Amino acid sequence: MHRITGKAGGDSLIEMSPTDSFNDDMNGYNQHASSSTGSLQQGQSPSLLRPDVCVETCESLNTSLASLSPSDHSDSPQFDPQTSERISELTGIDKQQHSKDSVFFRDGVRMIDFVLSYVDDKDGERKQERRRLYEANLVNVGLELETEDKSESDDGKTYFVKIHAPWEVLATYADVLKVKVPFKANDIPDNSDMPMNWLSTPFRLPEHIMHPQPDYFTAPFDKSKSDFFLIDNKDTFFSPSTRNRILYYILSRCSYFRDECGDKDKKGIKRLLNNGTYTAAFPLHDCRYWSRSKDANCESDRYNLHKHWARFFCFFKEQPLNLIRKYYGEKIGIYFAWLGFYTEMLLFAAIVGTICFIYGFLTYDDNQWSKEICSEKVGGNIVMCPLCDKKCGYWKLNTTCNSSWQSHLFDNVGTVFFAIFMGIWVTLFLEFWKRRQARLEYEWDLVDFEEEQQQLQLRPEYESKCTNRKLNRITQEMEPYLPITSKCARTCLSGATVLLWISLIIACIIGVIAYRLAVYAAFASIMKDSATSHLQVVGPYITPQLATSVTASCINFVIIMILNLMYERVAVWITDMEIPKTHLEYENKLTVKMFLFQFVNYYSSCFYVAFFKGKFVGFPGKYAYMFGSKLRNEECDPGGCLIELTTQLVIVMTGKQVWGNIQEALVPWLMNWWGSRKARNHPESLYSRWEQDHDLQGFGQLGLFYEYLEMVIQFGFITLFVASFPLAPLLALINNIIEVRVDAWKLTTQFRRPVAAKAHSIGAWQEILNGMAVLSVVTNAFIVAFTSDMIPRLVYMYAYQPNGEMNMKGYINNSLSVFNISAIPLDNKPDDGESPSWFDSSITTCRYRDYRYPPGHEKEYSHTMQFWHILAAKLAFIIIVEHVVFLVKFFVAWMIPDVPSDVRARVKRERYLVQEYLHNYEVEKLKIQLSQNGHSDCNCTPMIYPSIPKHEVLSECL
Repeated sequence: MHRITGKAGGDSLIEMSPTDSFNDDMNGYNQHASSSTGSLQQGQSPSLLRPDVCVETCESLNTSLASLSPSDHSDSPQFDPQTSERISELTGIDKQQHSKDSVFFRDGVRMIDFVLSYVDDKDGERKQERRRLYEANLVNVGLELETEDKSESDDGKTYFVKIHAPWEVLATYADVLKVKVPFKANDIPDNSDMPMNWLSTPFRLPEHIMHPQPDYFTAPFDKSKSDFFLIDNKDTFFSPSTRNRILYYILSRCSYFRDECGDKDKKGIKRLLNNGTYTAAFPLHDCRYWSRSKDANCESDRYNLHKHWARFFCFFKEQPLNLIRKYYGEKIGIYFAWLGFYTEMLLFAAIVGTICFIYGFLTYDDNQWSKEICSEKVGGNIVMCPLCDKKCGYWKLNTTCNSSWQSHLFDNVGTVFFAIFMGIWVTLFLEFWKRRQARLEYEWDLVDFEEEQQQLQLRPEYESKCTNRKLNRITQEMEPYLPITSKCARTCLSGATVLLWISLIIACIIGVIAYRLAVYAAFASIMKDSATSHLQVVGPYITPQLATSVTASCINFVIIMILNLMYERVAVWITDMEIPKTHLEYENKLTVKMFLFQFVNYYSSCFYVAFFKGKFVGFPGKYAYMFGSKLRNEECDPGGCLIELTTQLVIVMTGKQVWGNIQEALVPWLMNWWGSRKARNHPESLYSRWEQDHDLQGFGQLGLFYEYLEMVIQFGFITLFVASFPLAPLLALINNIIEVRVDAWKLTTQFRRPVAAKAHSIGAWQEILNGMAVLSVVTNAFIVAFTSDMIPRLVYMYAYQPNGEMNMKGYINNSLSVFNISAIPLDNKPDDGESPSWFDSSITTCRYRDYRYPPGHEKEYSHTMQFWHILAAKLAFIIIVEHVVFLVKFFVAWMIPDVPSDVRARVKRERYLVQEYLHNYEVEKLKIQLSQNGHSDCNCTPMIYPSIPKHEVLSECL
């Protein structure tokens, strides 16, 4: 065994020779009689024949193959019908009778671990040469190939190269990747039974679905000690997800250049896919999703996943996480575990939020300030100042009666309680998820994965693009590295690009604000004579403020979607440009870039409505204008800014979720339906498994990334602005119940099987969630203090109620300041005909929302003491609420350990057993060697492996 020259660092591919085998009985690969063909050698035909054909048959076959002219050979032999019939006769395989809906080679024994597809272009000599070299190198490292000619494909143009990894290749690379495999059955009793466990029976799945594999203690695989592990069947010892992960590791590092060329950049399946040499590379699904495989050796995991997980009517059932992990790998398993846990925790937030909403509904009739607004004696006699220049007339306060009642549903005492509750809920969610994640790390053998990820999983792009080498002080080996000057330059360019796009978002938001200011005047002019009153049901509720808010929110949503599509490509490009070292580093860099952009894109409009709109308006005669233009800064809805924030939140959040689900489910289904329209007419036995999967959509390297991003953006909506909309967790819960099944359905039925990948956590998303949890406490405190009218009402009730009563009588009159109409500048006055018919010269004053002294006072139009009193109360509320919530958050986080005690004990137990069993194994192996050398009379333990007392080993482990 030797290494191919020209490979970088410790990720070299290992060249396997046909004589490579294990020395002892367990290591020796006793191949099945029908699959002992061995690895193909360079120059042989990739189409493998049955090994039990006699010598005469092989000679006859070779004669047939030799009759082909050299020009007939491109990437693989293409036989004429007569030759194909001859091969079928010699091999005993009838392609028309042999079902192609199989995951095995034609011999029915060797499993197809990976499939490559390509189209033979007319001008593709360079591509043919790349494929020939690449496949030859795959053969050299021990893989076995079998090619399906284009004549066998549905479109008559596509070749399929099926790849099988024999035991020796799997064992070698499992050793390199330190894949954990079982060595002893788990002997720790499971004490997970809960009281009243029978209540959860309707939500449970069958045991063989929830736990498809027994529970074992595991250790990193060592090829030289294979008899140390529990190997019952070498064909099934490594799970399909592990097999395709090993195959992808080889494919991503195998070169397609000649040794004399030395172009080290020509390496990896990803580069071959990008330049069109191959059209697709994917592992196979094990069966059709609607029926079990007819092959008894196939476990039909895809069918089980679709039946018990991907159907919507299973929404109340638990998820088969172990089966998901077995079939798709740990990375996808962790995502669905997190999504399921997040959805479960949302149930509690949704219940409390619904109770708060019901409280607002039940206290509808106790809303004193709304009664005053709707009253003809109070609201009907209060004339309000125009809300815009020229096109807006004077109006009466009682015209905002409906919006005042609507605002009370969300702006009440229950909202304050719910904002505090959500601050604590976020902490509980994150802390309990850490515990759940720690348990999964142990159960899925991911405890020591961080070091493995950093040391072994170098990206092929990093190895090929970093031509400089330096000595690793730990391994004492030369490894590629990126010079610090190049890294700084790339990082600065990347950061500047992100800032440019964030600036573009801000510019778009300013454009939407300008739209609000310009269009509001138009709506006010159109609706001055109640132009919408003829509309039944909704007519009375449509106001200029509502029309402006809804249309602006819809426009903002469309802009968000367009910018998202544009920025996704830019984010991937600049991340590739930075050349991250590992896959984990690549995903973290991309995550930060995408989230920063999405954060500004989705939340900027909500931040504007919550914290800026109506805060810098000025007062009649001295209004503030946008950047010195003629557009007057926007005022809040007369019912308050909170109802506008609710409208903005509902439109953006709901629109995103509905659009996301349609895009996720409908688009792949339509593309697959169109792509497989011809093949649906073929008999089932002729529509091959690899063609079926080829007709599906590719999941993509970033497929899971977008799923996380969607959920984290939703998490921001239900935490950052939940004080304005207590029903947000309920909407998120309904969406997530659908989301779990939609994601499961599309992954099982509409996408090719993704390449399995390991992940011990949700990665950078964990820190993003922690940051949003802290920010949510601040934003909700500011929303209650500055966006809602809660604090001004409480200050009025406790300090400014004229009669000293604990009620809200007179609050409306107290909260409105007076302005002399004659003092309004000509540029601010309404045009002739804009004011309603009831307005005449007898009305000399108008009212506006603020706390200022009336005309004629010595401090005319300056802020009153009540204004400063309210401001102090708002700041005090923010400081007190933040400190209380943060104190509770830190206390809860301190009280709940990140790792459950039983998991910690199991980890220590496993480490102890690995050390003890390996020690005993080495001692016994050395005894056998000594006895074979004529020292069988010595029964003592060799001194190089002294007997270590158990308590010493245990203390080391602990």
